[in-house]
Amino acid sequence: SVPVGILMFEHGVRYGQTAACTETLVWKYTAVLEDATRPDPECRQQDVSIVLLRQALYNVRQHQAFLRVLQVQKHFILLGFVHVETLRTELSAQMKLLRETVQSRAAVLKSVVYPLLKDLSKLWRELQDEAALLNKLDDITLSLQPFITSQATMFPETYLDSLVETAELKTDEQRLAETGHERMDPAQMETQEWLTSETTTNLTGLPLQYNGFCGYTLVHRDGLLLPGNPQIGVLKHKEMLFAFSSKEAALKFASCPDDVIAGVMTTSKHFPELLKLLNLHQQPLCVHPKSEMAITRSDSGTQTDIHPIIANIDRLYQWNEWEHRRKAIKLADLRTKATHSTQTDLSYMRRESSTQTWLPKEASTQTGKGDGSSVPRPLTYLAGLSGPKNAPLISFNLTRPVDE
Repeated sequence: SVPVGILMFEHGVRYGQTAACTETLVWKYTAVLEDATRPDPECRQQDVSIVLLRQALYNVRQHQAFLRVLQVQKHFILLGFVHVETLRTELSAQMKLLRETVQSRAAVLKSVVYPLLKDLSKLWRELQDEAALLNKLDDITLSLQPFITSQATMFPETYLDSLVETAELKTDEQRLAETGHERMDPAQMETQEWLTSETTTNLTGLPLQYNGFCGYTLVHRDGLLLPGNPQIGVLKHKEMLFAFSSKEAALKFASCPDDVIAGVMTTSKHFPELLKLLNLHQQPLCVHPKSEMAITRSDSGTQTDIHPIIANIDRLYQWNEWEHRRKAIKLADLRTKATHSTQTDLSYMRRESSTQTWLPKEASTQTGKGDGSSVPRPLTYLAGLSGPKNAPLISFNLTRPVDE
């Protein structure tokens, strides 16, 4: 139990140092960016990059949000100390009871010692779980450390301190205290629905949009992130709750809320890290009501294989049931087997069967009679062709009669 207590102490110290360093960077970047984005150009710092300041501020704000998600704040660490101390006390008492039960005996009843060992094992497992949880939280905290160390590359400590000298450094608590006296007038709340400390009991526990940051300041102060103060008044617009950094920002936001909401979405499109920081990743990207977006449609097609995953295809698969039967008979090798039957007194004439057959049908076919005729070939003999020139030509008909 002693190593668990040491882990609790080391983790609490490490988290306190990391959280303090992150909060200090948040205050410095906010002060410098607030001074660089003043409405009066003469009061601005001209030798600082606003783009790098925005990126650094969003980075440390996100790191601060991650630390809060880990739920390892001071009260959580104190609760862990109390729980570990309680387990340690119970473990010591259980060990003392076990020693008194066993002492120097050679044998102890199982029904007596086993319940003590089970309780001791349960306490030890709880301490091990606490140690595993602390190690996991410590690993997550250390994995976030590069986000802080990278800030020294963009803005070294000496350079950042020189920028802060000309700006007014304020903590988040100081900003809330400065605007805590500002309240929305009842006459100014007629057109919109406002929630105030007089009408709402748990004003600080409401689910505010943008994680409680002022959306109007983000749009009109070049990406400046300032925490909103719910004590000024919470505006309810389209079932969404908005907090503001000042009364002036609240009034200007209430005059045109849709425009500011669209401006926040436009800014988050240029800086995607704001989607997670402001909890916009769970909301659909809204479009300004006055803007027109050209929707392009086109027909497209694609061709894929019937079975993209070849490993799932069984090449030996057969859907035919008779093919499976043929294979089963082949495996059983029934062709080389003989079937024997035996008739007993109980099985004699137990089954009646009938068979219907058709006798061959007598049929005849009539065909045509073939016949033919033969006629004599005409034959004529000419005499006197080879005699004198003026000899008469005599013709003899040698054709045989038809009757012959």
